[in-house]
Amino acid sequence: MQRLTSSPARFAERTAVVAVVGLGKIGLPLAIQYAQRGRRVIGCDVNPHVVEAINAGRAHVREEPGLGAAVAEAMAQGTLSATCDTTAAVREADVVVVIVPVMVSDKHEIDFAAVDRASVAIGSGLTSGKLVIYETTLPVGTTVGRLCALLERTSRLQAGRDFYLAYSPERVSSGAIFRDLATYPKVVGGIDTDSAEAAAMFYSSVLDAEVTRMASASDAEFVKLIETTYRDVNIALANEFARYADRRGLDVAAAVAAANTQPYSHIHTSGVGVGGHCIPVYPYFLMHDTDGELSLPQQARVINDGMAAYAVQRIEGAIGSLEGCAVLILGVAYRGDVREHAFSSARLLQAALQARGARAWAIDPLFEDSELSTMGYTPFPPERAGEVQAIILQADHQGFSSFDFSRYPNCRVVLDGRWAMSPEVIRRIEALGMGYLGIGDGQRVAVRARERGAR
Repeated sequence: MQRLTSSPARFAERTAVVAVVGLGKIGLPLAIQYAQRGRRVIGCDVNPHVVEAINAGRAHVREEPGLGAAVAEAMAQGTLSATCDTTAAVREADVVVVIVPVMVSDKHEIDFAAVDRASVAIGSGLTSGKLVIYETTLPVGTTVGRLCALLERTSRLQAGRDFYLAYSPERVSSGAIFRDLATYPKVVGGIDTDSAEAAAMFYSSVLDAEVTRMASASDAEFVKLIETTYRDVNIALANEFARYADRRGLDVAAAVAAANTQPYSHIHTSGVGVGGHCIPVYPYFLMHDTDGELSLPQQARVINDGMAAYAVQRIEGAIGSLEGCAVLILGVAYRGDVREHAFSSARLLQAALQARGARAWAIDPLFEDSELSTMGYTPFPPERAGEVQAIILQADHQGFSSFDFSRYPNCRVVLDGRWAMSPEVIRRIEALGMGYLGIGDGQRVAVRARERGAR
C-alpha cells in the first residue's frame, strides 16, 4: 500500500486545526484543553442549543470546575467555535477527534446509531492527509471494522493510504476531567504504525500526560473495556462480601479497610448499585460478541444490579412490610455531585420499592422537580415529611452531609447506600431514634427502628 506522504509530525504543530465531534460532558472539556494549548478548535454537535450556547461563550456543562470561564475566554480569543455542520468542520480541520456516545438498550443491545451518523458526516468532509481519532468507548474491533468502513465508503478514500485513523479511549471522570487529562497516560492505537505515530504526536502536543502506545486500535479499545469491567467486577466482589457480612454479623467496611492495608488487595466499596455511562454499560461491549466466554463480567452485572433489591430487603428486615410506606430516596444522580442520572441505581431502588408496595419519593439538589418528574421519579412533597418511614442515601452529594433528618419525625430507618455518612451523622440519626443501616454492616441491628414500629 502506498503510504501517505505527509509527516505525522505536522499534527503536533499549533497550526493544525482540530475538530471535536460531540460537545457533551467530555467533548467540550476536550475542546477547551486543545484550545488552551493554542489550537484553533471547531466543536461539532447535533444539538443547536448546545452550539448556540458555546458560540455565545456559555458552557452547557455545569459540573466541570473552570469550564464556564474557559469557554468564554476561548470564544473571546477566537480559538473556539461551534457548529452543527460536522462535514464542513472536518473539511477545515487537520485532526478530527470523535467523542459521540455509543448506547446500550435495556436489553443490553449496542446502539451504534449516533457514532455511525457522525462517521458518515465526517467521511463526507474527509480529504487526504487528515487524522481521525475515535475516543468514544467501543467494542473491540469497531474502529478498524465498522467505523473505518463507514469513513472509507463516504469519503471514497482509504484509511492508511489517504488518511490516518486511530483510537484513543477517554479515561476521565465528570467533575475532574482536566485533572485526569493531566494525570492518566493517554492510550493510543492506530490501524497502522503511522496512524499510531500521528495520534501520539498530536496528544503529546496537547496533553501533559505521557502517551502509551498499543500495538493496534483494537488493543487500545480493549484497554478501556478492561479497566471499566475490572471496576464492575471488583464492586460486585465487594457487594458479595457485604452480603456475607450481613448474614454473619460482621462489618464489611472495617474488614475491607484492614484487608486493603496489604498492598495486593484493592477491594472497592459495597453499595446499592453501580450507575453512569461507563461501569454498568461497557462490560456489555466486551461481552457482545462472546457466547458465555466471559462469565465473571456477566455475573458481576447481575450482582450489582441486584443490590437495589437487596437494600430494600434490608429495610424490610428492620421495619417490616413496606406496603403503603413512604420511602425517600436521596439523590437520583448516578454519582455524588455529578449532574447525570444515566443508569442510576435510583431507578432500580424505585422499582424495588414499588414492587414491595412502597411509595417512592425522590429529592436531588442537582435537579429541578420538573426534571425529576420527566425522568420518571415522584418529587418529594415537603409538606408530607411526616409520612416518610425510611430514607435511602443513594447519591453522596456534599449537600446531603448536612441533611436535616429531624424533619422526618416518623422515619424509622436510614440506609446509607454509599458508606458516605460520618460517625457524627450516624450518631445524630440514632439520637433521633432512627435505625442506621449500611450495606454490609452486619454488626448493626436496627433495634430502635423496630421499637418505633411497635409503638
